[in-house]
Amino acid sequence: MRIPFLSLFPALFLTFFLSAHSPPSSIYDHLKHNGLPIGLLPKGISDFSIDPNTNRFHVNLTQPCNSEFEIQLHYDFNISGVLSFGKIANLSGVSQQELFLWFPVINIRVDDPTSGLINFDVGVVDKQFSLSLFEIPRDCTAFDPKGSLSISQVYST
Repeated sequence: MRIPFLSLFPALFLTFFLSAHSPPSSIYDHLKHNGLPIGLLPKGISDFSIDPNTNRFHVNLTQPCNSEFEIQLHYDFNISGVLSFGKIANLSGVSQQELFLWFPVINIRVDDPTSGLINFDVGVVDKQFSLSLFEIPRDCTAFDPKGSLSISQVYST
């Protein structure tokens, strides 16, 4: 009876080793691998690419959309940025609403995971939120472009 068990051990070990060391298969896996919450991006993303040399990623959505919870985020058709541990730099395609204005989110970072806080750099100020808001990807509803002004629209008028 010991021979079948011993013959299964290498197969089980190999399966465990490969699953533990396989490259991330989704953008959500890449976020988690870099110490970031997976809810920074909305549900349903299947089309993404990432450059393994620079960690620059591109995400494509079927339509621009808004995700609303304690804060409201807008996601463009295309989202891109550079992933590093605890940070997304050079982010484009994500905006955060403050009152009636939309501010582009430039960087997102988790300075200290034990603090339970995440920082959004919206250019003029850093906004701090609870990490727990971003534990799971949120539903995203179609965007109404007439709903409110972006900060770039205010400056151009």
